[in-house]
Amino acid sequence: MTIETLEYQSGFRNHFATEALPGALPEGQNSPQKCAYGLYAEQLTGSAFTAPRHQNLRSWLYRIRPSVVQSAYQPLENRQVHTSPLDKPAADPNQMRWDPAPLPDAPTDFIDGLLTIAVNGDAGAQSGVGVHVYTFNQDMTERFFYDADGELLIVPQLGTLLLRTEFGELDVAGGEIAVIPRGVKFQVRRASGVDAARGYICENYGQPLELPGLGPIGANGLANPRDFQSPVAAYEDLEGEFSLVAKFSGRFWTTRLDHSPLDVVAWHGNYAPYKYDLARFNTINTVSFDHPDPSIFTVLTSASDTPGMANLDFVIFPPRWMVAENTFRPPWFHRNLMSEFMGLIHGEYDAKAEGFLPGGASLHNCMSPHGPDAETFEKASNANLEPQYLGDTLAFMFESRYVYHPTEAALATEFRQRDYVDVWSTLRSHFDPNQA
Repeated sequence: MTIETLEYQSGFRNHFATEALPGALPEGQNSPQKCAYGLYAEQLTGSAFTAPRHQNLRSWLYRIRPSVVQSAYQPLENRQVHTSPLDKPAADPNQMRWDPAPLPDAPTDFIDGLLTIAVNGDAGAQSGVGVHVYTFNQDMTERFFYDADGELLIVPQLGTLLLRTEFGELDVAGGEIAVIPRGVKFQVRRASGVDAARGYICENYGQPLELPGLGPIGANGLANPRDFQSPVAAYEDLEGEFSLVAKFSGRFWTTRLDHSPLDVVAWHGNYAPYKYDLARFNTINTVSFDHPDPSIFTVLTSASDTPGMANLDFVIFPPRWMVAENTFRPPWFHRNLMSEFMGLIHGEYDAKAEGFLPGGASLHNCMSPHGPDAETFEKASNANLEPQYLGDTLAFMFESRYVYHPTEAALATEFRQRDYVDVWSTLRSHFDPNQA
């Protein structure tokens, strides 16, 4: 039996309770001697048992078969996906940029369409992130996946995704994001009418993503908790030949199943997949002078052991008004302690005249200089500073305290722009000691 739903539950890290059959959720205790409908109780935890209450993450699942009903894991070769730390190549201070990854010609599902661009930190020590792109043109049907190394922040760029998870379904379009917590089993399919899909993934090895503090911004800026949505319970009771692929300690493994693992009839807890529409982000910007730091555009953050130094900040550059007076409005030339991986979902990015394309990416590591290209600099330096609405744009950044190590495949791929550094080559001196 399959129950489909388009409903979602709203709230960020709220405790949800949802059931696909009446009375499937036990009342008063989590693991009764016998569950309703002959279900099994299973707890999924995303934190240590003794984590402080406000950081304790766990959900109870009431499922048709427990997860232990599977064969022994066997290694599964995958040479396109990598995990930190890397033995080689060494981290590179050069500015890097890639065109959009080409869509596959041969039938390719989500797992086989993953390609790692860069990693940092140490997944075994639960720090850092991995950055991947995905391209695929075939649905996952008999195959399922979970990641034991980190949670997955999925950023679609082309094609709406249907994420079928243990907790229910999420449809995620371009301009939306989804987060699949560490260990949650799921499938990725294309929404109706989608031929092929492309997007970005940040695999977060560190602390789970959360909303940033607002400080002097006050109660109502940036992302609102009510706009985050988790699925309601849905299940399928299917028998057959299925496989479950696990990413564990940097390697892929596979196990055989005689049933679909999406058999959770009810669940409750605060550890669940969620989605968010980036159009609901309440953008804060300067109304006087100077371009603000990108931290003011942070949607989600993963804390590190050093206050103010994020393991990961997920930052967006959405449609917004530019009204700063007597100001160079695009991002200035800068060198950062934090390392930046950028992507473009649609439109144009205001710091680049050309070459930074939807589906493409750039990487600027710790202290590597970057900023607007020569054409953008000249245009912005001489622009009439009237109020301007940047409407056709949606870029994002995976910003991290750790240096990104590009993979050999990302360095060698044909869609890497090897002449990226030349976009600054025509910046000329305007210095005149006789004119202030």
